[in-house]
Amino acid sequence: MCCFFLLFLALGPRFAIVAAWLFGNRVDLAFGSAVWPLLGLLFAPWTTLMYLLAWSPGGVSGAEWLLVGLGVALDAATYAARPAQARYAAG
Repeated sequence: MCCFFLLFLALGPRFAIVAAWLFGNRVDLAFGSAVWPLLGLLFAPWTTLMYLLAWSPGGVSGAEWLLVGLGVALDAATYAARPAQARYAAG
């Protein structure tokens, strides 16, 4: 069960971004180009997903940036957890 949860956390935002890209136009409207969402999909999926959730036709403003900040924190936690897992697995 724990492995399933970790797999969901790793792949969940990527699936959500791909689904939003395939079944709607929110990704195209929010970014305007395919380069930034593709880079976000590969390197910062939580930040990209939170930006898509916070984006409105007027752009992201005010308290909505807190949601994007949460995405940055989740991406940082994801990348920071990898060396810690390797350290505990070796010892």
